[in-house]
This record gives sequence, structure tokens and C-alpha cells, in this order.
Amino acid sequence: MTTHLAPRTLVGLAAVGLLALTACGTQTATSSSGSGPASSSEGRTIRATQVSHVTDVHEATGMTLLEGPVLAKDDELYVVDVTAPPGDPKLLSVDLKTGKHKGVYTDKTGAYTSAQISPHDGRVYLTEYQSGDIVSLAKDGSDPHTFFSGKVDGSTMNPDDIAFDDDGNLYVSDLHGMKTGEAEGRIVRIDRDGKKSTVLADKLAHPNGVMFDPEQKGLWVSELAKDTISYLLLDADRTAVTNRHEAIHVDGGLAQTDSIAVDAKGNLYQALHGRPAMAVFSKYGERLGTVEVPAKEAEGLQSATNVAITRGGTDAYMTVSGPKGGYVYKFSALAKGIRLSNGG
Repeated sequence: MTTHLAPRTLVGLAAVGLLALTACGTQTATSSSGSGPASSSEGRTIRATQVSHVTDVHEATGMTLLEGPVLAKDDELYVVDVTAPPGDPKLLSVDLKTGKHKGVYTDKTGAYTSAQISPHDGRVYLTEYQSGDIVSLAKDGSDPHTFFSGKVDGSTMNPDDIAFDDDGNLYVSDLHGMKTGEAEGRIVRIDRDGKKSTVLADKLAHPNGVMFDPEQKGLWVSELAKDTISYLLLDADRTAVTNRHEAIHVDGGLAQTDSIAVDAKGNLYQALHGRPAMAVFSKYGERLGTVEVPAKEAEGLQSATNVAITRGGTDAYMTVSGPKGGYVYKFSALAKGIRLSNGG
């Protein structure tokens, strides 16, 4: 998840130069239409506790924004700082036992919006918003190279989040310019060798989070400009969308839908931009609960961007940011994590 302030646009970060967002419409591609997705109450409160204070606001960019939590090991979490200036760590490692953190990778130009680990080669993949590139590197930050670059169906991506299928193919949410009032976002599939790209869905209202359901039959996609979670049913080889519908409307008020994750039971963890919290839904749209940071700590925190759940366990780690800084918080997920629960 991953590059927005005002809302979630990197205001003041000249290197990124994103446009401010407003709600806008989208259209359904190959799905049936209805009266609209159901909404629900907030469910039970799930308390989160602070694990680590990772970053402070950068003087050069006027902000910090943590994203892309991904567990390299059970006690080691990788995060990206989207707004880190040249020379400051852009990929960081957090020791979940001690809260200590260290830089893993940086460069002069990248604005990285997510991190994910491929089940195919075990490398870390970063989405670079400005160039549209996807960068691959070893877990220790060495051997960086561009995995994918160039245009997709005639235009460059603005990639946000990544989901991998078990074969190592990538499914990328493409904000595609994020123009105010336009629904031109896409979900793009990239083969694991980086040679072929396919637009699976378009006309999406600023798609942010993208994640498979546990069976990998379809993709959950959060549309930031509509506060909606949509479901894309895929064909057997996951190369085409066979049905698409709006599944859940998130009653966020001033908050908007950010990145998304799943657990082994198919529950959805929807991060909220504009509120340091996550909404938790069943796969049938029931609002099960809301993850909250303690009220006394919430001042100066504006957004929860994403979460990673320990594989085979229920320890969940979410990235939270605002003028107060960038933090990692821990809570108990409602079911165990799987490979697909690991951020994105």
C-alpha cells in the first residue's frame, strides 16, 4: 500500500508530485450490477500496542509515511518509508522483539510504496511510484535491479501494492495517475519473469490494496476514492477476470480505504487512511471489529496503511504514520496468518 496525503497525497514532496484525490465514480466490467454493497457497524474493538517508533518526520520532505510491512522472519519486519529523502533508509528492518530498527536499502530517487517477498525466488520486491518500475533486491538490500519497467497497454504504471500467487506471478494495483474525479486505475498482472504484463481490470477508482483470497480464486481490491472493497473472480490460470463486483462499502467518514490483507479464514483487514485504525470484515461483508491504537497515543497519528500477520500465528503488525512519526503496532488477528497475510 500507499502514496497519498490530502488525501494520502505526498503534499510537499516534489520528487513524487502526486495529485490530490477526491471521490469519483467507477464502472463494473464483467459483473452483474445491484443496489450497491452493504455497510455495517464497527464491530468489537481490537486494541493495538506499540512495538517500535521507526521514523520521524523528515525535514527535507515534511513528512514520513510507513508502508509495506512484510515479515522476513517471525521476529523481523520490513517496512518502506515512502517519503524518505535521498540517503535516508527507504527499506528498513524492525526487530519485533526489541523494537530496534536499521536501514536495509536506499537510493537517490525512489519513492517506494510497498514491499513484498516473492514465493518464487525469496527476494524483496518494491513498487516505485514515480517511474512505474518494480525493483527486486536480496533480503539484505544487496543486488538491486529493475525487475519490471515500461508501459502497460500503452501507459506507464503508478504501482502501489503487490500480491503474489503461489507461482510467483505479480498482481499490482496501479493508481494510474490518480487524477481527481477520474476512475482510471488498473489491476495489472506481471508474469514472474517480468516479461509479460496484462491489465486484468480497469476503470477502478484509485485502487490501493490488492490481495488474494486464501484459495487464490480471486482478488480483493480496495478503491480509495469510493471507500469500497471490490472482488475480482479469476479464471483457472489467473490470467483474466471472469466476474467483478463491489463487495463491501466501508463507512469511514473522513477516513478512506488503504491497503488490504487476509487471514486463513478469509477475513479482510482494511487499513484506513485518515484514521490510525483498521476495519475487519468477514469474507461475506460482516463488520467483525475495528483495530484501534490507544486513544492517548492516537494524537499525531493519521493513518494505518497496512498489516502483516505471522504465518501460522495471530500476531499482526500494522504500520501507522502521521506528524508524530512512523510506528509499528501489534494486535491479535482473528485467525492465523498464511503466506498471503504478509503485507503487500
